[in-house]
Amino acid sequence: MAIPALKFFSFVLLIVALTELNMASDTMSKTQFNNISDSENGTLVSNDGTFELGFFTPGSSRNRYLGIWYKKIPLRTYVWVANRENPIEGSSGVLTINSTGHLVLLGQNDSIVWSADYRTSPVKGAPTFELLDTGNLVLRDTDSHNYSENYYLWQSFDHPSDTLLPGMKLGWDLKTGVERRLSSWKSPDDPSVGDFTCGIELSRFQELVMRKGSEEYYRSGPWNGIRFSGAPELRRNPLFEFDFVSNESELYYTYHLTSKSVTSRIVMNQTNYQRERYIWNPTTRTWKVFASVPRDYCDNYDLCGAYGNCIIGDSPVCQCLKGFIRNSTEKVTDWSEGCARNKPLECERGDKGGFMKLSGLKLPDTKRSRVDGSLNLRECRAKCLNNCSCTAYANSDIRGKGTGCIMWFGELIDVRQFSDGGGQDMYIRLHSSELEKDDHKVKIVVTVLSLILVVFGALLVAHYIRRFMTRPSTSDNTQTGELISQNNEDQSPNLELPLFDLPTIATATNHFSISNKIGEGGYGPVYRGMLENGQEIAAKRLSRSSGQGLNEFKNEVALISKLQHRNLVKLLGCCIQGEEKLLIYEYMPNKSLDLFIFDQTRSKLLNWPKRFSIICGIARGLLYLHQDSRLRIIHRDLKASNVLLDAEMNPKISDFGLARTVMGDQSEGNTKRVVGTYGYMAPEYAIDGLFSTKSDVFSFGILMLEIITGKKNRGLYHLDRGLNLIDHAWKLWKEGRPLEVIDPCFHVSSNTSQQLRSIHVGLLCVQEHPEDRPSMSDAVVMLSNSSTLPQPKQPGFSMAKNNLGADSLSSKHEFTSNEITVTLLEAR
Repeated sequence: MAIPALKFFSFVLLIVALTELNMASDTMSKTQFNNISDSENGTLVSNDGTFELGFFTPGSSRNRYLGIWYKKIPLRTYVWVANRENPIEGSSGVLTINSTGHLVLLGQNDSIVWSADYRTSPVKGAPTFELLDTGNLVLRDTDSHNYSENYYLWQSFDHPSDTLLPGMKLGWDLKTGVERRLSSWKSPDDPSVGDFTCGIELSRFQELVMRKGSEEYYRSGPWNGIRFSGAPELRRNPLFEFDFVSNESELYYTYHLTSKSVTSRIVMNQTNYQRERYIWNPTTRTWKVFASVPRDYCDNYDLCGAYGNCIIGDSPVCQCLKGFIRNSTEKVTDWSEGCARNKPLECERGDKGGFMKLSGLKLPDTKRSRVDGSLNLRECRAKCLNNCSCTAYANSDIRGKGTGCIMWFGELIDVRQFSDGGGQDMYIRLHSSELEKDDHKVKIVVTVLSLILVVFGALLVAHYIRRFMTRPSTSDNTQTGELISQNNEDQSPNLELPLFDLPTIATATNHFSISNKIGEGGYGPVYRGMLENGQEIAAKRLSRSSGQGLNEFKNEVALISKLQHRNLVKLLGCCIQGEEKLLIYEYMPNKSLDLFIFDQTRSKLLNWPKRFSIICGIARGLLYLHQDSRLRIIHRDLKASNVLLDAEMNPKISDFGLARTVMGDQSEGNTKRVVGTYGYMAPEYAIDGLFSTKSDVFSFGILMLEIITGKKNRGLYHLDRGLNLIDHAWKLWKEGRPLEVIDPCFHVSSNTSQQLRSIHVGLLCVQEHPEDRPSMSDAVVMLSNSSTLPQPKQPGFSMAKNNLGADSLSSKHEFTSNEITVTLLEAR
């Protein structure tokens, strides 16, 4: 009986092995006993479970297609389709490897619907196809002498549909001639190739071109070593990294995500003819548009004709380049005829002319261009000047000092100008007389301005001498630095910044629509808007029910209009009309810091280097307020929600409604009316009304600890000891375990010495007595070098020590709310 039992046991092992082989989720070969069959609902899943390959029916269609989609995302999102032009009727589809080693899709009657063609002889080994964690479907020959982890006989990434995934290449394999081009679906119900495409054209120099059918629709401008010249928004960011590769073998654009917690894709949208980058929001379970092109009217290809320059915000948006005049003035809105030179070149007659520099441009169409990477800008100018057909030149690579030469021949097409510091410099050829005339105008303007400045300076000196001689004695208010009198009821203060009218702001914010509301401050809501010139703004609307808002409004206008620093939010203007009072700020696309550090999902976007950069930026901004600005300013309400983040995640301190100035060398003051946010106020200010630069330092220390830990000071209570964030950090410090307070999302493989030093500086800033705390200049130095730091003393507002609650303060003090909810990161 032993032998039959042994045979039975061997048979069971064989069945188990075959079963495991059939259940393999991410690979299949012709030696296996399974196919992916639509009738059996068969699918193939990547090893990490991110992507799934199988059959599907889009929208209201009845046709069946083989495709790849995100498995973990509940909203079915397709990223690749095999048989786009040849759908299958019914559930007869089967994906298999045939006898010649080719991956084929069979339809009814075993007819070949689609096949993965590759340029090799029939495979004699053991071909295997696999769905990788990147979403790439690959075919390998495991018995080939060329076999390696990254060697594929065929891959779906070489044949994209409408979606560009991280790691995919958009462009050319110059050795094999394979072009990787995106093409939209015809409709949500039909994945066949639409007329909206995007790719790199070999007739141009390193730029992406989008077409509607055969018609050019948008181009990115040439790659300049950092970004495409027509895409100034393509900058370093916390979500993804990008690159453009150009060599003898390949020419392509690609991008990679910086965090595994982020899911992003680029899609050609046939519905609105835009190439859109989406970010998956797991909280709302929706795809959010992060960026899209064309972004505005000026992105339309060749809108302004030859030598035209599109400037969004101008009216009309089309203008002629300097030195050119419009060909036709009869068609007011049609610029297709473009512009012509004021004075034709006479190069053939010996007058080679010269060049005028234009800045901030999307460089012209490169179909009629020539590139020489060995020339510097001076050599490029000389070469262009000696060729009568050369009309302009620029750097082809602006990294470092700028190298490489790109020259244009013939008319300059599809130029636009950026006003936000983007774009690139270009040198355009003009007749010599045009350059001389231009130089003469400059000299006249400089001379006139110099005379005006001299006269104005003399008048200004006389004014201040007279004012000094007749200055009355100062009141208590001026001695404590009150910039605006508390009794001033004038509703039209003399402001040194633009005044907007109410209809303009109402139109920009869609009449203060709730959908445009992006936050709620202590004195009213904040709305996102867009002015007629295309500039995005944030409009802070003073609440009419605020009993103390007018003085704070005037205070903020007067203070921030005099401040200029990269870490302070920029005030664009204000609106005072009737009972309406609004402050108009530059729009910060990433909104406020608290929306990142206190959110479990978004906090992962801020690694330690970025958080430390934010800490240092806030410190520099406070140092400017305390020491380097024309006025010595104490903010009095520094907190996470009052730190805004720009597109590159740089911090900008905002909300100066509660700020106070002090005179000369004075660094402190007192008030009978304590205002601010509990949890950030220093003890001496909250209890006795004494404020100083050191009370701002205390708030900065709290904010530092919140950035480091990802926890709110008032939101963290240790379960067994009833400790707040300060107590918790102080306890771990005394026990020699300070790093345990760090946010776990970046705790591993971070700069521990820098983190430890930051915790140390944070505890020094929140010491109970003001004289023990460092100044902001000391704090900046402490953060930037490795010098020995003093040991911190007992922090202020220790719950175990003071037992001071909000209720005990609220009867005589006023506080602003720290509750602002904005649900998602958005971009320009």
